[in-house]
Order: sequence, then C-alpha cells, then structure tokens
Amino acid sequence: MSAALSGAVDLSGLKARAEATSVAQGAGSPVPPQADGFVIEVTEDTFQAEVVERSLQVPVIVDLWAEWCGPCKQLSPMLERLAMAANGAWILAKVDVDANPRVAQLFGVQSIPTVVAIAGGQPVEAFAGAQPEPQVKQWIAALLDAQRDRLPGIRAAEAGAPVAEPEPEPEDDRFTEAETAFEQGDYAKAEAAYQKILDAEPANEQAKAALAQVRFLARADSADPSVVVRADTSPEDIDAQLSAADVELADQRVEQAFARLLSVIRRTTGPDRDRARTHLVELFGLFPPEDPSVAKARRDLASALY
Repeated sequence: MSAALSGAVDLSGLKARAEATSVAQGAGSPVPPQADGFVIEVTEDTFQAEVVERSLQVPVIVDLWAEWCGPCKQLSPMLERLAMAANGAWILAKVDVDANPRVAQLFGVQSIPTVVAIAGGQPVEAFAGAQPEPQVKQWIAALLDAQRDRLPGIRAAEAGAPVAEPEPEPEDDRFTEAETAFEQGDYAKAEAAYQKILDAEPANEQAKAALAQVRFLARADSADPSVVVRADTSPEDIDAQLSAADVELADQRVEQAFARLLSVIRRTTGPDRDRARTHLVELFGLFPPEDPSVAKARRDLASALY
C-alpha cells in the first residue's frame, strides 16, 4: 500500500504566516486534550512550521481528509490513537482539504483519505484509502525504521525523553521577498530575487534549489497541456518533447517524464541530443540526490550516452 513520493514536491510553497495551532479536531470527532501536541490541525499558513520544520526532528504523517468523506471517519481516529500511543516518535498533522485546497494540490491528491509521511522536510512515503489497522501499523513501523538514524527525535521519543523543538530560523528578508513573489505566481520576480541572492552568495544551496524550482514551474505553468499529445504524435519535435516532460513532471508522472527524455537522447544526435540531456539533468536537480527514480534514470542516461 506504500508509495515513495517525489522530492520534486515543493513544500516551501506553503510558507508559515501564523503561529502554530493547538491540538486538532479529528474527522468529525474532537481529539482528546491528552493528545499533548502529538495530533495537530494544520492549515496552509501553518504547514511550514508545523509540518516541514517539525519533520526535521521526527516524521510528520499528514492525514488529508474532509468532513464528507466516509472512509476518513474510519482512518482518522485510528491514526489519532496510534499517534498518541507513539508518544512523539511521530506527529499526526490533520489537513481538511476543503479548507486547505493548496495542500491537497501540492501533493497531487487524487482521492481522500490520502496519508503522506514527511521526513527531513521532504515527502517520503504515502498511501491512499482507508487501510486496516495492522497494515497501517506495519507502514508506520517501516517508516520509523527507515528514518530512525536520520531523525534524532525518534529515538528520544521511544526512550521516553522529550523531543526538542527545532529552533526557528531567523527570517531572511531576501528569501521572504522571493517566496512572496513565488506565492503570488510572479515567477519572473521570484527568479530575479533568487538570482540576486546567488550573485551575492554563489554557494547558497537553498537559493540554488529554489531557483531551479521557480524556473521549472514557470515553464510547466506556461506549457499547453495538449503538448503531451503533440509530442506523442510528433517524436521529431524536440521542443514539444521538452515541454511535455515538464508537464508530466508537474503532474507527478516522474517516470514518464524521464523516459520521454531518455527516448529522445537514444534516437537523436548532435544539438538535439544535447538539449534533451541538459533538460533531463536539470530535472534531476529538482530531486534529492538519493531519490530512487533519479538514480535509475541516471543509470539509464549513462547507458544511453555510452
């Protein structure tokens, strides 16, 4: 039931603009007061602080639900109970998708309930639909095992020690300007702001990653979705192939996007091949280096080139 999620999901797009909220309301039933912060309600405004920043210490499992969703009323109380029993080894973050549609869009949610695990600031695993409790427990156990050496708060919670809250980072006005432009859909202004940071600090990895995201999203947003059909029917149209790969990646069809560009590389030569290779490598940069999809595509690229 588990599925790894792409690191191309840009969690920075939901910037915190309010203080952390209190203990959540469940799917139709209140969370008991003794939840003690292990179950929280999250909005678009609090997502950065409550999910991304907390996930640097322990995994945060995001429960995407809605009041009208019948299966949610089965899964959500189970997750609440398991989160409380875990004593802080992981946190349950509940998101009402009707009130917070951007969070659902961020993860490309097709149906609810959908459950997404965030660790180290990135989505790592997910499943959809109401699952039996033994399977959910097994999924959570595997998640904790995979992240225990990376996230210090897991062992601390399991040992009964309090989990340290991450120190809030001071706001950087330069990034605030860029992020505001990004959230407003002004990609040109956001790109210029991130580029200005890199001009002053060429080694700033945060700005590099953000600039790559902005450039990709600007291309993907301006692309005509019908370009995928055009690319499929006109394999010799390199511009269409590159744009189609962007559209597919934006739709979370990662393997299809990579396979499309690899196919272009295999069947072309000269400048066309170089363009496809450069574009593919740029897409790799949107993911963490250890992402399995990228690792496989890099091997396939090496095979195609040599």
